[in-house]
Amino acid sequence: MSPSRTGGGGLTDEIIYLPAREMARLIRERELSAVEVVEAHLRRLEETNPRVNAIVTLVPERAIEEAREADRRITRGGEVGILHGLPVVHKDLVPTRDIRTTFGSPAFRDFVPEDDALIVERLKRAGAITLGKSNTPEFGAGSQTFNPIFGATRNPYNLSKTCGGSSGGAAAALAAGMVPIADGSDMGGSLRNPASFCNVVGLRPSPGRVPTWPTLVPWSPLSVEGPMARSASDVALMLAAIAGPDPRAPLSLSEPGEIFLEPLEHDFSGARLAWSSTLGELPVEREVLETLEGTLGVFEEIGCTVEEAAPDFSGADEAFKVFRAFQFHLSYGELLAEHRHEMKKTVVWNIEQGARLTPDDLARAEKFRTELYHRVRKFLDLYDFLLLPTVQVLPFDVKVEYPTEVAGEPMQTYIDWMKSCYYITVPALPAISVPGGFTPEGLPVGLQIVGRPRDEVGVLRLAHAFEQATGFEGRRPSL
Repeated sequence: MSPSRTGGGGLTDEIIYLPAREMARLIRERELSAVEVVEAHLRRLEETNPRVNAIVTLVPERAIEEAREADRRITRGGEVGILHGLPVVHKDLVPTRDIRTTFGSPAFRDFVPEDDALIVERLKRAGAITLGKSNTPEFGAGSQTFNPIFGATRNPYNLSKTCGGSSGGAAAALAAGMVPIADGSDMGGSLRNPASFCNVVGLRPSPGRVPTWPTLVPWSPLSVEGPMARSASDVALMLAAIAGPDPRAPLSLSEPGEIFLEPLEHDFSGARLAWSSTLGELPVEREVLETLEGTLGVFEEIGCTVEEAAPDFSGADEAFKVFRAFQFHLSYGELLAEHRHEMKKTVVWNIEQGARLTPDDLARAEKFRTELYHRVRKFLDLYDFLLLPTVQVLPFDVKVEYPTEVAGEPMQTYIDWMKSCYYITVPALPAISVPGGFTPEGLPVGLQIVGRPRDEVGVLRLAHAFEQATGFEGRRPSL
C-alpha cells in the first residue's frame, strides 16, 4: 500500500520512513513518483537538519531535476536500476563530481572534484539521486563527528549527545528520516559506531567487497566503504548496487553484487553463536552490557545456541595502531608540511606516529595480524558468528571530543574507546551493527554481529532475523 496523499499533491510524513525496498518498488510501479519522494525528503531535511546538522552540502535543484528525469525514464518504459529514485547522501570524504567535498578540513573548504568516486558511480548507475554530502570529522579521524568547517552533528535521539562517527552525518540523516540509504566508510568502526549510536544499521564489508577508488592505499585492507540504512534488508539492497569487482581496485572480490538480492529469510535452528561482552579484556559501560544481555534470549528463540566465548585478540591493538599510523602518514604526510596549522591535534599526532614507524614496527604488526587471523578463523570453525557490543560506551556529550575513560579505565589515545570495533577490523572480518535496544533514558545501543571471512550474506541474514524478532529499528526519534 502506498502512503496516503495530502492535498495539493504532497505526501504525508509516512513516506520518509518507508523501507528503501518498498520505496523503490512504489516508484517503479508508479504508485509514487521520484519527484514526490525527493521532495518529501527535502522537506524533512529542511525541518530537521538545522538541529541535527547531518547534511552539510545540499544540491536540491539538481536532485529535483534528476528526480524528474527518473520519472520520465519510467514513463518511457526504460530499464531502471534497483535504487531508482531513492535519495542518498555521500560521506564528505567521498569525491563527488561538481559537488563540494571538504574531507572535513579547512584545507579543502572549497574543493570541488572533477570525478565521482567509484561508490558514487555505482549508486548513480543503480538510479539513486544525490541530495548532498553528510558530515564527517576531519579526514574521518575519530568516532565523533565534528569539524571546524561545519561544526558537530547531533544525535537525533538526544540532541545533546554525539551521533558517533566518522560516518556520523550519514547515520544521523538516516535516523532523522532525511534519506533512506547512505554511504559511509570504516577503518576502526566508522560504519558501525554511528549506526549503534543512532539506531540504524551499518555494515563493514570484507576488504574488496565494495571496491574503493580513488585511494592512495589501494592495497590496504584496513579502510573499506560500505552501506548504511535503517534495516539489514535495505543494507543488503544497497550492497547489491555497490559490490562487485573493478580493475581500479586491486583487492576487489570477484562475486557480483547481485548475490545480495536473495531473500534474507533463513532457518537458524542449530546455529552456534559466541557472545563476548568484553572480548576478554575490554572495559564496557554497565548500561551497554545490561541492554544487550537483555536481548540475547532472542537468538535462542530463533533456534540458536549462545555461549560465552571469544578468540584471543592479543596483538590486535598494536597491529591496528601501527597500520592506521602508516596509512595516515601515507595519505596526509605531505599535506601536514603545508597545512599543519589547519589540522586538529589528533590528526597531526596520528600522522607523526606513522612517520616514526620502523621496519621492525611494521614487521611485528604484520606478524600479529597474521597470527590473529588464523586464531579467529579456527574459532569461527567452532562458532557460526561472534556477537559483541558495537561500542563500549553510550552516546556521550556532543561537546566532548572523545571519552578519556571507559568504566573507570583511562584511555591512552583518542581511539582507544573503539577497540570493540577496531579489533574486528584487524582480521578483516565482515561485521554489522544492528539496533540492540535502548537504555532507560532512551539512548540507542548497537549489537555487533561478526561473521566468517567474506560471509556478508550470513551476517545480513542473522541481523535480519534479529530485527524481525525485536523490532528495535522501528523506534524513531521524536524530533
